[in-house]
Amino acid sequence: MTDENQSTDTVVPAHGSTSTEPSRPASGIIETAGAHAPVLDEATPDITDEGETQDLTARTFADFGVEPEICEALAAKGITHPFPIQALTLPVALGGQDIIGQAKTGTGKTLGFGIPLLMDTLGPGEEGWDEDPASGSPQALIVLPTRELAKQVADELSTAAARRTVRITQVYGGRAYEPQIEALERGAEVVVGTPGRLIDLMDRGVLDLTHVTTVVLDEADEMLDLGFLPDVEKILSRTRPDRHTMLFSATMPGAVVALARRYMTKPTHIRAQDPGDEGMTVKAVQQVVYRTHALNKVEVVSRILQAEGRGRTIIFARTKRTAARVAEDLSSRGFATAALHGDLGQGAREQALRAFRKGKVDVLVATDVAARGIDVDDVTHVVNYQCPEDEKIYVHRIGRTGRAGNSGTAVTFVDWDDVPRWRIIAKALGLPIDEPVETYHTSDHLRSDLGIPEGVTGRLPRHKRVLAGLDAEEIEDLGETGRRGAGSRGGRGAGRSGGRRDGRGAEGASGSGRSRTGRGSRSSQDSGGSSRRADGEAPRRKRTRKRTRGGRPTEPTSEA
Repeated sequence: MTDENQSTDTVVPAHGSTSTEPSRPASGIIETAGAHAPVLDEATPDITDEGETQDLTARTFADFGVEPEICEALAAKGITHPFPIQALTLPVALGGQDIIGQAKTGTGKTLGFGIPLLMDTLGPGEEGWDEDPASGSPQALIVLPTRELAKQVADELSTAAARRTVRITQVYGGRAYEPQIEALERGAEVVVGTPGRLIDLMDRGVLDLTHVTTVVLDEADEMLDLGFLPDVEKILSRTRPDRHTMLFSATMPGAVVALARRYMTKPTHIRAQDPGDEGMTVKAVQQVVYRTHALNKVEVVSRILQAEGRGRTIIFARTKRTAARVAEDLSSRGFATAALHGDLGQGAREQALRAFRKGKVDVLVATDVAARGIDVDDVTHVVNYQCPEDEKIYVHRIGRTGRAGNSGTAVTFVDWDDVPRWRIIAKALGLPIDEPVETYHTSDHLRSDLGIPEGVTGRLPRHKRVLAGLDAEEIEDLGETGRRGAGSRGGRGAGRSGGRRDGRGAEGASGSGRSRTGRGSRSSQDSGGSSRRADGEAPRRKRTRKRTRGGRPTEPTSEA
């Protein structure tokens, strides 16, 4: 029995047709225009964006009462108008009310919770900081399931805080403890981290959460799926009971709803979708499903990677071993490929992501958990080399393409044994349930469906091998824990570089990382992106935190 798996095949065109008739049987494309997927929720939202965010998104961040420093920092990066989830979240969050935000990855929810969080945080040198009992201790905490997400969120917060002195510290596995411990001892106002390392530092007495007034749980459904619920509960128990809590999740299963009911106070449930969303899938993404043989998949993928207009591509595998093997096979065929999975050290994982973002490689072979932090807008193709376990994973996978108004193509391979699983996924998402078309690398419909030129072989011609490749991207020595070497190899056969650091699932051991500020500067050895004022600069205006509960001011306390 192979370790391959099945997937889906559907096309959601941008037009408004309501026809659900399948296209010609010889093709793997199924037209699903107008098919609405059922909402995977067990809670009814208080606020949705059904036709009501057009006016909100036309307003600027300043119109929502966002402070000038944050507006200026965002404007310097070309960000002036909010996305739907931000427009719906900001008025509620700035009023101090707890929030359950439902939006898919890549919809901009980081600034939706990041801006209110920063406005309720005081940094060194700002008036009111010296008198605040929380000065020097974390005032805000963001908990995420994976290292890549922690790094991504910390970078986005650093951009918004570029004109503030707030210190943002990253806390996640795979890096040495010492730099992060030193950063916390120097002082950090905002901590962004994964549950395992947060627990480790709390148990060591290094991380004090008694002054945290704002807590964000991002990708809550993924954290629960990975078994982090006990850690999340332990972390929340160490914070003050009158904290401002915001929970964000792509889906809202019963376990997430139960978590919200237990740890939140009268939360407002907000659901936002991307423009162009059709239920749980995206209209701009052409979804194609093929029934393929395990031994022929690499040959099929090699031809898909030579399709006309193919740009950055992510190939999803269910297992780490398969991801490493596919990356090695494609690399030997001339494609600029990198692997991203849990057996890689943190240095190799960051090397792969940097090479992918910088265009040194254009094919990334990843497992589901490792790919949670991939935030690249111009991915043109997603290939489900192995079938997702369920409809939620499928939605997350194909959501890597068709982002920021772009179109994309999602190809899913279904093994013979996986056809029943695909039927369940298709039914849950409201997609037509048809038998996937049997497909080989010689099939005519493969070329016609995906725009593959005639005469393409299973190897990339030498004159087209123009990218620098993974080896052109430097690998950092992060002082990784639990390894024989300082770093891990990220080249061909990258899955050989070692095992887990500890028993904490997706995030491994832990460590700290340095993130850049929005202006490209770096504070002295801070693990995050804190912005510092130059000597001699005029003093800033007085800042006071305006904590509220349900819109009513909350009395400041000096106790934990």
